[in-house]
Amino acid sequence: MMGRAALAVGAIAATAVAVTVAAVFLGRGAGRDGADKGIGGGAGGGDGTGAVAKSDGSSASSEELLILCGGSFRPPGEKLVAAFEKAAGVRCTMSFGGSEDLLPQVKLSRQGDVFITHDPFGDFVKDAGALSRWVVVGYLAPVLVVQRGNPKDIKSVEDLARPDLRACMSDPRYSTCGEMLVALLEKKGIREAVDKNVGNAVFRTHSQICNAVKMDHRDVGVAWNGIAFNFRDSVETVPIKEKFDKEVRVLVIGLNYTKRPAAVEKFLDFAAKEGPAIFTAHGYVKGGQ
Repeated sequence: MMGRAALAVGAIAATAVAVTVAAVFLGRGAGRDGADKGIGGGAGGGDGTGAVAKSDGSSASSEELLILCGGSFRPPGEKLVAAFEKAAGVRCTMSFGGSEDLLPQVKLSRQGDVFITHDPFGDFVKDAGALSRWVVVGYLAPVLVVQRGNPKDIKSVEDLARPDLRACMSDPRYSTCGEMLVALLEKKGIREAVDKNVGNAVFRTHSQICNAVKMDHRDVGVAWNGIAFNFRDSVETVPIKEKFDKEVRVLVIGLNYTKRPAAVEKFLDFAAKEGPAIFTAHGYVKGGQ
């Protein structure tokens, strides 16, 4: 009996040691896994700087910013953010969409730290009680988009009413540009004639307008200057000389519910200094010139 009891005690002790050793090794393994996947913290989960290690060897700072960016501003927005990351060492993630689609994320979900958009969305953010401040980095203006060489000799907005033209435009229900164009056409008394030339070629995005002209599906369209600039190798633009009722600015907006106010301020200061040159280089200038 005593021999069997001793053997049982020995077996239990050996099992306990094995479990302890396994736990140690598993604990070490979990620590590496947490660091590789960017989860966890403390020893094994971070690098001692308040940042979390990621599997690609980079670090996601606690100041990482989420930038909501209107789809009309993707190329200059990406360039601005990349320059800021390099200069400030603050990591940023960008989320793209129509400004009208991103706005509910600000108003209802309180998502994002910075919002790159245009008038009148700055006022909408302010009305929602989410505005910290904004800086102006460029301007949007409607321009006439024509085929290379301007074979139809389109010179002015009045030409949109010519019976020999196939025209297209953005939907005024969703587009500030479309809304501005319709107001101008009504002021000139040519909206009905232009509507006949447009038919069902009313698009949600400005890229669709430029593509329709590029592919010779339409002779002329009206789009934002900056989007037309992206198609400069395949279409040409004709400035609209008339003065519109409103001036549309490109805004970089700081959102006041951010948990990273210092980083947001850094971004706004950087955008105020570097943003205008970047957006001007991408065609976002007054009057569409």
